[in-house]
Amino acid sequence: MREPVTQAEHPECFDTEAHDYDALLVVSFGGPEGPDDIMPFLDNVLRGLKLPPPAVKGIAKRYEAFGGVSPINAHTRDLIAALERELRAHDIELPIYWGNRNWHPYLADTVVAMRDAGVKRALAFVTSTFGSYSGCRRYREDLFAATDGIEGSPIMDRLRAGYNHPGFIDAAAERVREALAQLPDDSRDGAPLIFTAHSLPVAMADQAPYQAQLIEAASLVAEAVGRTTYEFAYQSNNASYGNTWLEPRIEDMLVEQAQRGTSHVVVVPIGFVCDHMEVVLDLDVDAKKIADEHGLTMIRAGTVGSHPSFVAMIRELIEERLRGGARRAIGHYGPSHDRCPADCCLSGRPGPAKPALCGAEGAAQ
Repeated sequence: MREPVTQAEHPECFDTEAHDYDALLVVSFGGPEGPDDIMPFLDNVLRGLKLPPPAVKGIAKRYEAFGGVSPINAHTRDLIAALERELRAHDIELPIYWGNRNWHPYLADTVVAMRDAGVKRALAFVTSTFGSYSGCRRYREDLFAATDGIEGSPIMDRLRAGYNHPGFIDAAAERVREALAQLPDDSRDGAPLIFTAHSLPVAMADQAPYQAQLIEAASLVAEAVGRTTYEFAYQSNNASYGNTWLEPRIEDMLVEQAQRGTSHVVVVPIGFVCDHMEVVLDLDVDAKKIADEHGLTMIRAGTVGSHPSFVAMIRELIEERLRGGARRAIGHYGPSHDRCPADCCLSGRPGPAKPALCGAEGAAQ
């Protein structure tokens, strides 16, 4: 498990100077918005992976059960609308653009639109809070691919990760309080908090500060709601497709809690900033079914989504880059870095790393 990058060890990764920007780019995963979108979307997501056709068909059926609509795009629209209001309220004049990795609006198309609108230098906010290949470097690779060969494409600077920013912690803690309020009075204090995040291949997780950041955020949220203990589990475990993945699995932990005699639990998807199909399917459907089968009442806390504290956090991260100066962070590690070192969040797979934007000097550019 790697520790987060610190300014003392990697000063080249921290940019505390003021800069001029003329746009904000929100970068997200994307999701289908109807039955006809399912297979083209999955083709994008699974490109390069050798999944057997029955496995792909099984994933498609899970989407079909929800009409082929992932909630992620609606959540991203809500976040952008809330962020536009927040920026106006603080006299920050930045148009907001939106580009996805896997579905419309595609990142490459958005970059061209930004170029055509005269955007010269933009900030990118990636809707992923914790450092891993999937949640950090892969998006930086996407940014490189979207701008590579596009004459006049904007310079891109990425906002730092806010996993330990007070705004993120406050928003997540409020979601936990809302979930706890749904429990009976006599069960609330004793109900375990189980934080979850997307599982990763161990070889990938070993290359990133993913686990350290997750544990830090979970500890801060638990403390904020008055808890001294909590559990941590992983969801969306795809170990059946090969390699060893992070454990324990949320399914196994729910069974273990039931065997201990626990009657109520609150599951907190701390690793996700908004609901999407993996949150809905893995927690609201699969984990809930296991809990019900074992006589366990499971309440799933909401993701931070467009919570005002989270939206204010994004605005603060923008102000940091516009004006320079002090940065807010709580816990053990201090503010996260602005530019990634060359070995940041590698995939764990053999072969050279792909070029990526928003790296420190000496990193792949």
